[in-house]
Amino acid sequence: MSKRGSKYHPLHEYLRDRGQEEVTLTFAQIEKLLGTALPEGALIEVGWWGNRKRSSPQSAAWQSANYKVKQVSFEQKRVTFENAARKRARYIVRREGDTVLWDADLIKALRAHLDMSQAKFAEHLGVRQQTISEWETGAYEPTRATCKHLSLVAEHAEFAYEAKA
Repeated sequence: MSKRGSKYHPLHEYLRDRGQEEVTLTFAQIEKLLGTALPEGALIEVGWWGNRKRSSPQSAAWQSANYKVKQVSFEQKRVTFENAARKRARYIVRREGDTVLWDADLIKALRAHLDMSQAKFAEHLGVRQQTISEWETGAYEPTRATCKHLSLVAEHAEFAYEAKA
């Protein structure tokens, strides 16, 4: 969460008030918002603009405004932010009774939504990394019990999907 008084809070407020699908700002525009120069790393290192889970003060500013960095151009000295809330995809799923049948694409999408590696996702679910790999390649499908567990994980993570009509 971007804190009031943080150097990057004005960027948070600017993005939060936009609500657009994408916002592109030049480095100069960001510096004007902040009232100070960007650090040298912001001008030369793509990692500075990373959408890290453990937020740096700058990434907390855009992520708490529901944006992620989509693209950075050091040549054009600009950054494009993407509204994560508006870009959230909805997936159509198959159901058998009240159970969502999780397939390879849906599992990959959930893992990406959670921003986890296969190993971290496996640890989160209490399965082996190889199991995640096999699900994502379609070699195997999760059991009905595991499908219910995946649905609970998805619900907790606010991963949007809907049943086929």
